[in-house]
Amino acid sequence: MRRSLITAVFVCVLSASAAAQSNQSFDRIERGRYLAVLSDCAACHTAPGGKPFAGGLVLQTPFGNLISPNITPDRETGIGSWTDAEFVAALHDGRGHDGKRLYPAMPYPAYTKLSDDDVSAMRAYFKTVAPVSNKVVSNQLPFPLNIRLAMVFWNWLNFTPGRYEPNSGKSAEWNRGAYIVEGPGHCGACHTPKTILGGDNTATPLAGATLQGWFAPNITTDAHKGIGGWSQDDLVQYLKTGTNTWTLASGPMAEAVSHSTSHMSDGDVAAIATYLRDSGVGGSESRPTPVVASDPAMTAGAAIYKDNCSACHKDSGEGEVHLFPRLAGSALVQSDDPTTLARVVLHGTRAVSTARMPTAPAMPAFDWRLNDQQVGAVLTYIRNSWGNAASSVPAETIASQRISLARAP
Repeated sequence: MRRSLITAVFVCVLSASAAAQSNQSFDRIERGRYLAVLSDCAACHTAPGGKPFAGGLVLQTPFGNLISPNITPDRETGIGSWTDAEFVAALHDGRGHDGKRLYPAMPYPAYTKLSDDDVSAMRAYFKTVAPVSNKVVSNQLPFPLNIRLAMVFWNWLNFTPGRYEPNSGKSAEWNRGAYIVEGPGHCGACHTPKTILGGDNTATPLAGATLQGWFAPNITTDAHKGIGGWSQDDLVQYLKTGTNTWTLASGPMAEAVSHSTSHMSDGDVAAIATYLRDSGVGGSESRPTPVVASDPAMTAGAAIYKDNCSACHKDSGEGEVHLFPRLAGSALVQSDDPTTLARVVLHGTRAVSTARMPTAPAMPAFDWRLNDQQVGAVLTYIRNSWGNAASSVPAETIASQRISLARAP
């Protein structure tokens, strides 16, 4: 009887221990899954119509195309044969399986700020992802850029490894926002201007950059060209829903909202907004002289706008909240680089659909209707009306954009 009681107690202890380990394992995997959301892994590693994380998405860079690799745990074509140390090295140091050097299209210059424990949790999650056999040849760069040894030189110039160091003078919420923006969120990968070698221009962080035929806008506190005029609620709404009183997310940002920010916790989104509004990163605050109303481009642009744009964006440029972006006072409209504006007018676009804002309004293409000079004129008008002020957009800029879009995969 005594032996049976001892055995029963022993079995109960083992069962409780196993249950605790199981719960701990599940919690760690779930944390890793959420960190993969913060890191927006799906946006790059899932091709349209493809299996999750199986790779195959074409990533356009100024130096040529790269194809996102398979990061499922398939042993032959994915990362199933990687050691835990190799996974950590990929995120922290840009070194993959067998020490292979990675290109910074995989944003290890930002992921290096992730804590060791967070990377370990991500590894635990990716081990549970359904394995997919999908062989991908990632390196499509032309010679000599396809020689990975060149990354030794690139890293020496552009990469500083190291974990995020909290700012003791700021709140816990601010530091959480900084950690996400600078680390897993890798916002600077798109929004920070690049050097001639493709590294971040650290002198102007988050001031906007052109990539894949879009201009990722200035997200500094610059009131004219950045988000200095946005409230905390404006930022939170945009990240959670893809829309606010100013604009709607489309293009690469639509993917970021769809795969990442709309799935973040309310606390993390609020932390990001808190950091961006108090990051200490400001713009030049310089305001260009607007193009005068008597300029021929303004006169022609006004007529083109009335015929083609005013029905949705209104004569006042105020648009319609959650349906048609506001043009009056828009920082994106007044950006130094009109790439996104030209692209949207030529090819049209569709806003992101989220659970909270599922409508996904669309902008039609006008490349068939307006020639280069007309598109340049209407953009010049939009960028210099209703209190806006920005440089004019010449027809040559539109012609170049039209050619680039025709060549895009």
